[in-house]
Amino acid sequence: MSAIRLVVEGRVQGVGYRAFVADEAQARGLTGWVRNLRNGQVEMVLSGGEADIEGMIAACRKGPRFASVTSLKTSPAPDETWSGFTVRPAA
Repeated sequence: MSAIRLVVEGRVQGVGYRAFVADEAQARGLTGWVRNLRNGQVEMVLSGGEADIEGMIAACRKGPRFASVTSLKTSPAPDETWSGFTVRPAA
């Protein structure tokens, strides 16, 4: 198990991006959370197997139908135990 933080830029708010992330994460058995940031970015923390996380990163680069991802930055996240995957309020 590993954990990673992603920050996604582009047209990622108002296009169903958080719901897309939650659905994809749950389908892959990942835990963590996703939220909008006030600067227009989307931030998430994912925890799970490395192959599942890599698949999730690839999915996040594409996003849902009306999204347009221009940048995706990753960094390590502290290993925490999450129960499921949640959509958090904007920060």
